[in-house]
Amino acid sequence: QVHIVESGGGLVQPGGSLRLSCEASGIIFRLAVMGWFRQTPGNERELVATITSGGSRSYAEAVKGRFAISRDNYKNTVYLQMNNLKPEDTAVYYCNAGSPYSYWGQGSQVTVSS
Repeated sequence: QVHIVESGGGLVQPGGSLRLSCEASGIIFRLAVMGWFRQTPGNERELVATITSGGSRSYAEAVKGRFAISRDNYKNTVYLQMNNLKPEDTAVYYCNAGSPYSYWGQGSQVTVSS
């Protein structure tokens, strides 16, 4: 059985930092492209960052230079370090286990507000 579990969300002031974690089980983690997406009410889910099995990273323009994705294949975990957070980063953040899989986590709320 596959489990994709996010943690680390919460409330933070503008300019602050948070780190999201996503632990995957039931898949061969080292093979998977892992990604973080986010969604706000009434909008489609959007890509934030991805990291391939070989460690190549890509980011949405809105988060470049502020967010960093990383993975630990021994812990079956992918991370999203979010720095200099802005109110527009407020969203539910979802972890995705992509190719060759297609699984989603339950989401973790991130709220950036003073």
